[in-house]
Amino acid sequence: MIKCCEEHIELALDMYVDTHELPPDMKRLLEEEKLFTTCEFCQNQATYVVGN
Repeated sequence: MIKCCEEHIELALDMYVDTHELPPDMKRLLEEEKLFTTCEFCQNQATYVVGN
């Protein structure tokens, strides 16, 4: 699963499809989850989780 911010959602989707060759599930993090989760690409606050 890839945690990412708004800016990097397309990159996360592309990486997941390239790796798994399947469309991923994408969910928005809850406000309390965002507080402790950072984007895997830039270390900003994560907004989405991409993966199955």
